[in-house]
Amino acid sequence: MRHGPANIVLLAFLVAAVPAAAEGRIGLSAPLGDTAPLLTAQMEAGARAASDLRSAELVIEDDACTAEGGERAARAFVEAGVGAVVGYLCTVSIEAALPILTEADIPVIATGIRTDSLTDRRERTGWQVFRLGPRADGEREVAARYVVENWRETPFAIVDDGTIYGRDLAEAVRNAAEQSALAPVFVDTFRPQLDNQIGLVARLRRSGATHVFVGGDREDIAIMARDAAGLDYELEIAGGEALRAAPGETPLTEGIRMIAATRWIDDVEGQANAAVERRGYFQPTHAAVEIALDAIARQADEPLAQTIAAGRFETVIGPVTFDDKGDMQGEPYRVYRYDGTDFVATED
Repeated sequence: MRHGPANIVLLAFLVAAVPAAAEGRIGLSAPLGDTAPLLTAQMEAGARAASDLRSAELVIEDDACTAEGGERAARAFVEAGVGAVVGYLCTVSIEAALPILTEADIPVIATGIRTDSLTDRRERTGWQVFRLGPRADGEREVAARYVVENWRETPFAIVDDGTIYGRDLAEAVRNAAEQSALAPVFVDTFRPQLDNQIGLVARLRRSGATHVFVGGDREDIAIMARDAAGLDYELEIAGGEALRAAPGETPLTEGIRMIAATRWIDDVEGQANAAVERRGYFQPTHAAVEIALDAIARQADEPLAQTIAAGRFETVIGPVTFDDKGDMQGEPYRVYRYDGTDFVATED
């Protein structure tokens, strides 16, 4: 088939238009139904704010928090010609999407997935995935370090509620203590969701413990603190991110420590009173879009994933770089202290 001058010009324009469209087009994958409406709203607000600042196009797809939804959304992103995809709240969705997106050379910057295997398998699978947020094992590592570094000279106890989360967290702390030649004065598994924990608290007092690390949920920890105060027993309590759950019937006592992922809002000046949709996942999703667009602007002849892997990006949450696995470098967990109203970051 022969092409006249007009057709040649048209073909050249169409070929040039494809990458140009992709350079200004970012995908956001999130469950748009009733799975996590607040978190999805925060993701969407962050992605829209960042894309609007750069006059980029945002393509939003519903991954439904399912494998089928993740695959469907991924194919829609490929068809739309996005340059990169951000978001995801559910492991099953992103794992279904990654083979499709990687095949199309579309990197993913995940903002809501903590599953360790997501990036642990990156080298073996070839998935073009980066994580802008904490790993699941980060909480255990920081909790263990906190106890070893801060309770070395104090008689401490370690208890857990028998759940997978509580047991794994407590076990990590105990193992780290043993490796540092520290021995807790008391170790126990308690029965959760009781109206009181007076028996447990009494055993803690008899052991001589002045500090206790609890692998358990917010309500059980609140009850322990209440019962210790009722027995005039001065007990410093620390726990994990489960303390960030919604308040229950028992109020928390001032002074409780929480090891938890950084609330991005902690480090963003002027955001303390931000609307709820500008909290939580707003900041990391905003940053993910910034990274994707900056990488697209810098990209030379290498795949976009290589540009992201090698780059340092200035974002709303500060400078971001990624390690060899694709995890964000730096310490995403910190220690908080309950001040009677909220958890406030400390220097512990």
